[in-house]
Amino acid sequence: MANKLPVWSGTAKSAFNLNKYLRNIHFQTKSGEEFYFVDGTPAGQYDIINWVIAPNSSVINTQVGSFHYSAPKGQQFVINKNEIMWNPTFNQTPRSVCSESCPPGYRKAARKSEPICCYDCVACSEGEISNSTDMENCITCAEDQWSNENRTMCISKTIDFLSYEDALGIALSVTAIFLSIVPLGVLGIFLKHSETAIVKANNRELSYILLLSLSMCSLCSLLFIGRPVALSCFFRQAAFGIIFTVAVSSILSKTITVVIAFNATKPGSQARKWVGSRVSTYLVSLGAFGEAVICLVWFLCSPPFPDFDTSENSAKMTLKCNEGSEIAFYCVTGYVGLLAALSFVVAFLARNLPDNFNEATYITFSMLVFFSVWVSFIPAYLSTKGKYMVAVEIFAILASTAGLVSCIFAPKCYIIVIRPELNTKEHLIGKKVNRYIVEPA
Repeated sequence: MANKLPVWSGTAKSAFNLNKYLRNIHFQTKSGEEFYFVDGTPAGQYDIINWVIAPNSSVINTQVGSFHYSAPKGQQFVINKNEIMWNPTFNQTPRSVCSESCPPGYRKAARKSEPICCYDCVACSEGEISNSTDMENCITCAEDQWSNENRTMCISKTIDFLSYEDALGIALSVTAIFLSIVPLGVLGIFLKHSETAIVKANNRELSYILLLSLSMCSLCSLLFIGRPVALSCFFRQAAFGIIFTVAVSSILSKTITVVIAFNATKPGSQARKWVGSRVSTYLVSLGAFGEAVICLVWFLCSPPFPDFDTSENSAKMTLKCNEGSEIAFYCVTGYVGLLAALSFVVAFLARNLPDNFNEATYITFSMLVFFSVWVSFIPAYLSTKGKYMVAVEIFAILASTAGLVSCIFAPKCYIIVIRPELNTKEHLIGKKVNRYIVEPA
């Protein structure tokens, strides 16, 4: 038979703290029943009895609960408060704790060196809730949810992405469109003055390809703005990689053309047979083909897809494009970087070639700007989160495009438009006019 724990209700002095009263006790009743608690830990099962002294001095015993030490945690102590009869002098149920109850949104935090019934109420952290009174631990919300302001319930996170309605999205869009028009304006100037010396000397065909690709580079950044969908995620990195490859391959071909042209001036040089050939066009096509193959393998093995970024501890989750394979992404960007590095090396070695014809100096400087932008992009990209990561990538695309247009074509446009008297073959190659330099038609 279960042991009996009394709950007195005869006088006001009968209210006592069970936790302190039962901490260390060992006694035996007149009937031979033995009770013992060691440091507050009981043994066996106990019935909790409410003893009521009636007006006629008789005692009424009523079971109001039980305590079973071996029961699962949270089910050991069971009591029916409605069955307890308290002395009429109490206007409310006496409290057996030294702290007020913790409301929803808070959790209990035990006080050091005090009984377990003494605790503080601590508000749940962001992303956590407590939805009932006196919870000992807060509940962590799911990845796609966040706690409300009162920390009492989990609500769905708001979806965030770089949209055309954002001030940042609008600014980047306007900049991208403007920078796409500038190369087209330069292209118009080159087409209008296509028979002049400076346009012919800079390989008209390559200049046209480079200007068109730079214009498309600016426009491809628009694919990074707006709500990510499967189609935009699938094509935006490929468009960026292939178009930039065409631009950098054109710069590399222009540099090689300069080297060939000057080597052709040497007596008996084998470079003369390459002057006027279409080797530069083949180089551009070969470079673009290599990037296209990398993108094709990427899309077949692990293509990009829309995904939610819930790593930020906030009420927002970012909708972004998951690149699928990071290795493939680094291969695409690394291929562009390899071509740019090769262009820089060739242009740097050719920068001291004689005469005013040489544009390798401008190409060297443009590649320095290109590398500066993308080297700065890496730490900036890794240190930002959410939609600002996309904004940093767009800024790098636009900044490098603007740098290439400015460094390579600004000096030429200045001569064509502002100083047309300098736009002569004699001025470009100086006194040593080279009769072997033949410009492709």
